[in-house]
Amino acid sequence: MTEQLSVSNQKEVPKHKEALQEKYNQEPKEVKKEITLESEKLPKPTGWRLLVLPFKMKEKTKGGILITDDVIERSQVASTCGLVLDVGPDAYKDKQRYPDGPWCKKGTWVIFARYAGSRMKIDGGEVRLLNDDEVLATVENPEDIFHEV
Repeated sequence: MTEQLSVSNQKEVPKHKEALQEKYNQEPKEVKKEITLESEKLPKPTGWRLLVLPFKMKEKTKGGILITDDVIERSQVASTCGLVLDVGPDAYKDKQRYPDGPWCKKGTWVIFARYAGSRMKIDGGEVRLLNDDEVLATVENPEDIFHEV
């Protein structure tokens, strides 16, 4: 005997985003570009200082070759890049020094001198406290500046 399968019991699969959201009663999720760090462990910058998270290049190339810390340091010869995590209350407030306003704000990628600022190790990572005048430039994406070796 041959059994016939009933196809009528199968539910129709919605093909549109709105239909899926309606079917599962879900709101669209927003993608956040913000980096979340445990704020209670991070120091709060005072005065004219900035809290910066230095950019770390990838430790492995696209081809799978591991890059040593020494090679990474040599590729960042004179300057380094970092993400501004927080800005002190007095940063960029001096109208004589900064007549056009602040050079950067929270969430901006900045370039600063290699040995600038005070380094602090937190949970195996490093953050720096920089003075507001130690920012050399701002960039959109640090990977555009510091290429893989």
